[in-house]
Formats: sequence, C-alpha cells, structure tokens
Amino acid sequence: MKQKEIKNNSEIVVGLDIGTTKIAAIIGQLNDNGKLNILGFGHKESHGVKRGVVNNIERTVEAISEAIAEAERLSDGEVASVYVGIAGQHIRSLQHRGNIMRNSMEDEISRQDIDVLVQNMYKLVMPPGEEIIHVIPQDFIVDNESGIKNPVGMSGVCLEANFHIVTAQITAAKNIERCVNRAELEMISLILEPLASAKSVLSEEEMEAGVALVDIGGGTTDIAIFQEGILRHTAVIPFGGDVVTDDIKEGCTILKQQAEALKIKFGSAFVSEASDNEVVSIPGLKGREPKEISVKS
Repeated sequence: MKQKEIKNNSEIVVGLDIGTTKIAAIIGQLNDNGKLNILGFGHKESHGVKRGVVNNIERTVEAISEAIAEAERLSDGEVASVYVGIAGQHIRSLQHRGNIMRNSMEDEISRQDIDVLVQNMYKLVMPPGEEIIHVIPQDFIVDNESGIKNPVGMSGVCLEANFHIVTAQITAAKNIERCVNRAELEMISLILEPLASAKSVLSEEEMEAGVALVDIGGGTTDIAIFQEGILRHTAVIPFGGDVVTDDIKEGCTILKQQAEALKIKFGSAFVSEASDNEVVSIPGLKGREPKEISVKS
C-alpha cells in the first residue's frame, strides 16, 4: 500500500472478498503488539458474480474499484496490491502423501526440507483445466515414525507428509485475476475463503478439540473442518442465501427484491413458529392488485 501519510513501518495488508452478493475490501495493519488494526473497509453490491464465479467482468471490476475506493477514503491511503479470496463450486480438495529422501541422517531436518516437500506437491499432475492453489501439510512421518506435527530439528533420512491439496479451475482463477488487474491492482495471491474465515474466527483450542466452520454466503456455503489442530477437509457447496431467495421468488411468484425482503423480515427454518393466520401483503406491479402471502407458506 502506498500511503499518503505513513503511520509506522508495520506491514499493511489489503484483503478483497469477491462474493456473490457483495464485494468487500478491508485494509489492516499490524501494531507493535502483533494485533491487527483496521484502517479502512468498503463494500459494494455485487452483480457480476454467480455462486463464487465471475460471469460479468465489467460489473465486477466496477464493484471492486468502488469497494477499494471506499476503503482508501477511510484509511487515507492508496491500495496497490491485494490478497483475494476464492470460492465457487469448481473448488476441489484431495489428500495426498509425498516424501523426500535426505542425504544424511546426521543433519537435522530443516525448514528448507519441508519447503522442498511442499513444492514437490505443486508439481502433481491435475486434470485438464485445474491448478493447485494450496498445499497444506497435515502431519509428518520421519523414518516411519508418524503423527509428527513439526519435524524441524529431528534426525531422519526419509521425510514424508500427508497433505491437504486445494485445486481450482484455471479459467475461474484467471477471471478473478483479470478483474483485479483491470481495477489497477496487483493480486499477491489467491486464498481459499473458508481458510481465511477460519484464521479470523477460530481459536487454537477450537481447532485442537475439533470444529467445523460453516460460512453461508449469498451463492456458496464454505466449509472447513479441523481436528487436533489439523485441517482435515474443505469444501465449497454451490448453495447459499440467494438460492433461498430464488425459491421464495418462484414459489410465491413475486419479484426477487420482494422475495429477499420477505426472507429477511419473516424467514424462519421452523414452519411451526409461523401462525396459521399471519399474512403478508406484497405490492402489485403497476395497475395490479396487491398479493397476499401466508407467512407459513
């Protein structure tokens, strides 16, 4: 971030969430205590994204620019590069085991050895049209001794690891990058949205005990499952709040904005909570009578 007034030398990070219903940007800066200060944020209604996938470049670029501009106004700075969240029904996750053979048992296992092991996973052959966006070690095996969380400093010849690998469609990822670049921004990297959400809201204790994070968005529902501090599973399901709105629209034969308003004000997952005689009146189109719909329906 190029700032008009440099507040201090701490790193400034900008996150961009390109969602189905809104595009949000947030600017944060680490303080001396390692806590994140929010300098600015902005959001704009999204009309160019469907279920996490960009389907209208121009409208998405416009929304990104407006969300970033709003965040810049609050932070008194100019954004140059961003970390971008990715979701969508094209996201896949799989498990894989990899290994490297080290030259000497006397030398300690280093961070560099782990980096080599991770980089080897990025060379896996994927189905046509897919690319790897995350390689996440789950646990390590050193000379057949399993269940090791951090092998750095240990001795051993054969270093193995179980990996959680996340893939995305190349075209979907490229379209996101194209939108970011056309908004005159540089994309530092793509981050799977449930992983970003987990970093934000889950504690170490929760991930150790076992927890499922479920983030229900407008077009997709993102899931991340942790146990013993290890990421066990991720998924992006192509159902979200917009699907509920569309069902109400079709079921009650009303406009989408009316269906959204009905959902927000009267929506409930429990039919038993609605009384039999509670009725909502929906304004009719020009020259037409209002429409009455039971809340139970």
